[in-house]
Amino acid sequence: MKKIIISSAAILLCCTALRAQEQEPLMLSQEECRKMALAYNEDMQNADNELRKAKLDKAIAFAAYLPGFDASASGTYIYPDIDMMGMELQMRGMYAAGVTLTQPIYVGGKIRAANKLSRIGLDCAEEMTRKTRMEVLYDADNAYWTFIAVARKVRMLESYSAQMDAIYRQVETSLASQLATENDLLRISAKRSEITYQLQKARNGADLCRMALCNVIGADLDTRIIPTDTVIAVTPPEYTDESIELRPELHLLQKQIEAGEQQIRMARSEILPSVALMGGYLYYGNIKMKSFVADPTSGAYVPYTQEFKDGFAAAMLSVSVPLFHWGAGLKKVKKAKLDLENNRLALQKNSRLLSIEVRQALRNLTDSYTMIETTELGCRQAEANLQNMNTRYEASMCSLTDLLDAQAQWQQALSNRIEAQTQYKIYETDYLRATGRLE
Repeated sequence: MKKIIISSAAILLCCTALRAQEQEPLMLSQEECRKMALAYNEDMQNADNELRKAKLDKAIAFAAYLPGFDASASGTYIYPDIDMMGMELQMRGMYAAGVTLTQPIYVGGKIRAANKLSRIGLDCAEEMTRKTRMEVLYDADNAYWTFIAVARKVRMLESYSAQMDAIYRQVETSLASQLATENDLLRISAKRSEITYQLQKARNGADLCRMALCNVIGADLDTRIIPTDTVIAVTPPEYTDESIELRPELHLLQKQIEAGEQQIRMARSEILPSVALMGGYLYYGNIKMKSFVADPTSGAYVPYTQEFKDGFAAAMLSVSVPLFHWGAGLKKVKKAKLDLENNRLALQKNSRLLSIEVRQALRNLTDSYTMIETTELGCRQAEANLQNMNTRYEASMCSLTDLLDAQAQWQQALSNRIEAQTQYKIYETDYLRATGRLE
């Protein structure tokens, strides 16, 4: 019985230890957040698979330059025997086996165009991988800094709530000494209720942002996360480049034009002659010829059977010239040219859109830094005003309304600074993504 109790206690301790481990918070920096997001993201894994497929397609296309080897074997049973002018050809179990080599010499440029298309496909897969990587990094940074912003607002509101509690106690004491009115206490109570409501909303928002961040990095949704980037380093923006030359989207559009040119060559190859060299070796056997021949001794006709089995090699030069297919080949060429023209129009249109996106990202970044400077000044003024109002209120030189207004201004100033700083970090990432330099 004691052994059972000890085992149960040990199990309980193990479960408690495991639960404690599960509840340990995840200390997360921006760099760690990015690494986890890249490792977990399904789109990133899919892009890696597409890149592997593109490499295989390139190897497959190159194989068309090389000769092809094929082997074949067959068995045939024919009954009845074939009568050939008094002789019988017997093929009951005839067999044949051989190998064939085919080397394309000229197929209208189709093989070369296919290889160029495969290289273009590989380049596109690499650009798509880079594009997906930048999108994942942007989503990770956005989720990370948004969570930090809301979490800091929660701490700020908790501090605000503590200040209101202190003022409430102070007014409560003053009321007992008849130095304050009942209305003052009611006003502070209403303010405390309002702050409690705001704090609850902020906590709910922080929990939703935490779950969103967990989803981005692939962590369990109940994971507690503590960001380690406690100091938000904000430096004046040094970016002035509005070039889109590094954007993977631009490269993909350019590659579509190159692919369209090769598609024209592929379509044109169908109306050009093709030349191939073929060689092979065939071995056959179990073919019998039955007849009657005169016996030189007796002069009587006796049965005679001869079996054929042998092998031979052959070489052939094949030339195929398409003559008339109701103009289908030319129509395919015209269709490929129209596709190429559409690709050029898409490049022209989307280049303008990408340029607008870069300019907007740069403007957001510079405006956001200006907002940070404004909020810093606002925080200093609000803190000085709050300190002054606290001193004046304690000396009964200002009303409770003035003090509460100073508290509200301080809270709003801190909230604006938190938003401006975290939004700047998000805009910074967005600018790097918009110019194709987010790595």
